[in-house]
Amino acid sequence: MDCQYCFYLKKEHLYPAGTSFVMSDQVLETFTRQYIDAQAGPEIIFSWQGGEPTLMGLEFFRKAVGYQQQFRQPGKVIKNTLQTNGWLLDDEWCQFLKEHQFLVGLSMDGPKDLHDAYRVDKAGKPTFDRVYYALKLLQKHQVNYNILCVVNRINGDHPLRVYRFFKEEGVQFIQFIPAVEKKPGGGVTDWTVRPDQWSNFLCRIFDEWVRHDVGHIFVQHFDVALEAWLGMEPSLCVHAKTCGNCLAMEHDGDLFSCDHYVFPQFYLGNIMDTDLIDLVSSPFQRKFGSDKQDTLPRYCRECPVLFACNGGCPKDRFIKTPDGEDRLNYLCAGYKKFFLHIHPYMIRMVALLRSGQPVALIKELLKNESQGQRTVRGNDPCPCGSGRKFKKCCGLLTQSAGLQ
Repeated sequence: MDCQYCFYLKKEHLYPAGTSFVMSDQVLETFTRQYIDAQAGPEIIFSWQGGEPTLMGLEFFRKAVGYQQQFRQPGKVIKNTLQTNGWLLDDEWCQFLKEHQFLVGLSMDGPKDLHDAYRVDKAGKPTFDRVYYALKLLQKHQVNYNILCVVNRINGDHPLRVYRFFKEEGVQFIQFIPAVEKKPGGGVTDWTVRPDQWSNFLCRIFDEWVRHDVGHIFVQHFDVALEAWLGMEPSLCVHAKTCGNCLAMEHDGDLFSCDHYVFPQFYLGNIMDTDLIDLVSSPFQRKFGSDKQDTLPRYCRECPVLFACNGGCPKDRFIKTPDGEDRLNYLCAGYKKFFLHIHPYMIRMVALLRSGQPVALIKELLKNESQGQRTVRGNDPCPCGSGRKFKKCCGLLTQSAGLQ
């Protein structure tokens, strides 16, 4: 494939002409051992990306799983994620992914016309049919998967078409990723999603999701927002306070600060020369991670939704604030509108969770309110099934959330 918005194809220029970009068994074994040794927690996750990782072939991944079991320590659980365009997936691949419980992220940008706008092959021809076939294979073999949908200048105008397409195809887990790339001479690429598009895209989908699909469809941005409203650190690196934990390792063991920062100035070293844990904990990498928070402009530090946004991804912080300060996120206006839009609903969902109620109950409450709340009165049994009166249960939540 030759996706027009792919930021990673240019990375081949970091290496001499003729480089195969194939990871050797020696690098694979060394990385697996060092990565496992560096993990303090009980769960270890190997994340395979590319380019296209399936180009390495099934034998490579069989070796990878074998090394993981060889170096696995007692009490540790090892998991794998694989991000793929799906082109090479077949029954044998899917049987392997199912057997070893891989979580697969399948890149797909919506219905055929929207997907094919930018996701083309080397001849410029559409790719939807092959990716759709991969989706059906994953479903057939019951492989754990989610959809990675890049939101760009074209599909960004069709939020409900995109969302409903995935829902109708039986997709339950969706990640929406905004396409943003700055031009060297200023401005952004033609395929970059606009801030107003991004907010409208998320808000329109959220409004449908919160009324019909909570508890059934899981959208990463909505789950991460709920974490923030619960007072937790957002688990998505884009909205975490600091970054630096999502490093990228190339085929030869070269380690870089982040997959969006695979540039010479962010080269940390090679794991064949220096142990992985020493590279990750280096002063340079620690500063890279803390700079996200330390270099926030005043406009961000005074923003009411900072707790949920945290400035967004540093790679996108290239515009000026209204008062002329640098390092404002290109999508700032979009994120701010989205977070303010979902605030009343997030408060309500938090209240449900803290009262021991299922968060999916919000669908029923919103439905009742749209009908004038005449179907449930204060002394009626609460529709959540708690056995309490509505006025002593979810009726209180409605009032505390300021929605009544």
